[in-house]
Amino acid sequence: MNFYEPATLEEAAGLLAKDEDARPLAGGATLVAMMNAELLEPTSLVSLRRIASLNGISTSSDGTVTIGAMTTHHEVSNTEVLDGGQAIVRHAARVIGHPAIRNMGTMGGSISHADPAADYPAALVAANAMIETFGPSGTRDIKAEDFFIDFLETSLEQGELVSAVRLPPSSRGSSAAYEKFARVDGDFATLSVAVVVTMDTDTCTQIRVSLGSAGPTPVRADMADAALVGTVLDDDAVSAAAAILIEASDPLDDVRGSAEYRMMLVPELLRRAIAGARKLRS
Repeated sequence: MNFYEPATLEEAAGLLAKDEDARPLAGGATLVAMMNAELLEPTSLVSLRRIASLNGISTSSDGTVTIGAMTTHHEVSNTEVLDGGQAIVRHAARVIGHPAIRNMGTMGGSISHADPAADYPAALVAANAMIETFGPSGTRDIKAEDFFIDFLETSLEQGELVSAVRLPPSSRGSSAAYEKFARVDGDFATLSVAVVVTMDTDTCTQIRVSLGSAGPTPVRADMADAALVGTVLDDDAVSAAAAILIEASDPLDDVRGSAEYRMMLVPELLRRAIAGARKLRS
C-alpha cells in the first residue's frame, strides 16, 4: 500500500483521481476500522492532515459559518460560533461516539462515509447546509440533501473530496434540537430526529425536520414541514407531521431495531425534538 501526505487540495485530488482504489485518510475513525475488518483494501492512502485549508471554523460577515472538512467532532461540539438554527450541528456532534472518537473523527470523513445512522447527515439536511467539494474539475457546492444519495453512497465523483461544510445564517427567532435514540450511549442511532425551527411568539413560521436511520439517506418531507408551519406546534400538528414522515421513510431491519420499531419512535422523538428546540429558544 502506498501512503501519501499531500500539502494541497490540488495534490490530494490528483492522487485520488489517478487511482480509483485510493482512499483519503481524514481522522481514520471509520476507514481504519473497515480496513482492520478487511472490508476495504485500498491500494493507496492519501492523508489530508497536512492540508491547512481543511481545518477550522469561520464566520463570514453575513453570518454563514464554514466548517473545514478536517475539523474534529470535538471542535464542532464545543464551538460557540454555532448559534440558533446552526446549533443543530453542534448538538449532533456532542452525541457522536465517545470522547476518543470525537477527538479523532472529522466532519468530512464522517459525511463522506454517508452512514444513514450517523449523526451529521440528518443534522446537515435539517440545517439546509451546503457541502463544498474539491476535485480535478475544481470546486462544487452541493446541497446536503443532494449529497447523500444512497446507503454509504454520496454524489462525490472520482478524485473528489469534501473540503468544507457551509451553514446558512441563522434566522431571527430560530433554534434547534437533536434527539437520538440508541441502544447504548455512543452507539449509532436506532432513530434520530433533527429539527430547526423559527418561531414568531408562539407560532411556527419556518421549520425543517430530518430523520436519521429511517432510510438509506436522511428523510425529509416538505409536506411534514408544511403541517407544522402556522401552528403552535401542538400535539395534533406534530402527530400529523409524524405520520407524513413515517410514510416517507424506508427503514431497514438490523441489529439496532426493526423497521417497525424505528417508525414507532418517530412521533415521540419528534415531540421531544420540537419541545427541546422551543425550550432552547426561551
